[in-house]
Amino acid sequence: MLADPRLVAARELLGATLVKAAVTRAQELARAGAISAASVADAAAASLPPTAATLTPVINATGVLVHTNLGRAPLSAAARDAVRAAAGCTDVEFDLASGKRGRRGAGALDALARAVPAAGAVHVVNNNAAALALVATALAAGREIIVSRGELIEIGDGFRLPDLLQSTGARIREVGTTNRTTLNDYRQAIGDGTAFILKVHPSNYLIEGFTSSVGVGELAGLGVLVVGDIGSGLLAPSPVLPGEPDADSWLRAGAGLVTASGDKLLGGPQAGLLLGQAETVTRLARHPLARALRVDKLTLAALEATLTGPAAPVTQALAATAASIRARAEAQAGRLAGAGVDCQAVLTEAAVGGGGGPGVTLPSAALSLPERLAPELRSGAAVRRGDVPAVVGRIEGGRLLLDLRAVAPADDERLAAAVLAAAALAATAADGASSPGRD
Repeated sequence: MLADPRLVAARELLGATLVKAAVTRAQELARAGAISAASVADAAAASLPPTAATLTPVINATGVLVHTNLGRAPLSAAARDAVRAAAGCTDVEFDLASGKRGRRGAGALDALARAVPAAGAVHVVNNNAAALALVATALAAGREIIVSRGELIEIGDGFRLPDLLQSTGARIREVGTTNRTTLNDYRQAIGDGTAFILKVHPSNYLIEGFTSSVGVGELAGLGVLVVGDIGSGLLAPSPVLPGEPDADSWLRAGAGLVTASGDKLLGGPQAGLLLGQAETVTRLARHPLARALRVDKLTLAALEATLTGPAAPVTQALAATAASIRARAEAQAGRLAGAGVDCQAVLTEAAVGGGGGPGVTLPSAALSLPERLAPELRSGAAVRRGDVPAVVGRIEGGRLLLDLRAVAPADDERLAAAVLAAAALAATAADGASSPGRD
């Protein structure tokens, strides 16, 4: 059985364990009478995964541009090429000209520094939570971090900012109330034990009504280090999201240090960005914990290519016009309806997601399909074989909506192929269910 040419080739690509498992499953089907003994090799070959990893490529048609459960920002073609180039041995920490040890990730760090001119120095760790943990450990262990009660955030999966900060040995000094914090609240809390003031962008919720908060510029005038967590990773002002804070503006306003995510609005790989005063950033980079939090060569490659290459997919999705998205939806709907699929183009609203642009809606358009296609699009036979990517949409009003705001135009053909495959499988299943049984 394992001598079958298809299985021999698969073993070279996927490894013996996965191939053997596929053969075992096929043999069990034959023993159960589901397939013939002669079909075991065919069944085993058909069930092999496209890669040796279980992660499945997905088209994000949810209407949430930065979807944490779907890996947040998709990398640009330039970043993907950079990752492939760096996958083998590379000069990540080696100077090819001198033949000596080099500055680790020099290209990525230089690109990040150019992207944020107000930063005196930059450093990168493996995510924004790690960046905050490093800051609290290096600067505030045994001391106080002053933060507004309205900014003690909780994000996905039960992660709470106060828990992270206190785990480093720092103490939290809460000031103000949930809806109102004044400059005097901060001023009165400053003492000998103050390490820094933490200004957090509450990026996944809004507090509206009778509210008051204090800006970075005012906080900087208190004479204490101000650390800003912008979270969403916007490095410079965005015309599409004018209310979203960015790293360069906060540093120019007086923040001594800003932390941000690399895989949200920046559109790069998961990373925690540390930007700010040269002395402070250098102190963080030389702290022993920084070694445990450092990023690998693939992250550095993807980050550099994101910063220096063409606009990332998230940036392109934000900038896309409602008219262009609607035209794509209408063209796709016409094509699919012509193929016999129950499909219509409908106007929708998309969201930024990923802790960015809370409350901001983006005009969009979607393909409206029967809800029963959702399971086939996510994990049908064609998806499991690797013939088409998985497609994840959202359910509204008993219909499956595939929102095109987060779908790259280059993926329109793949999306259509996935819908056609799902519709064909659903039709086959429906025909089988309606066929009379045999006596």
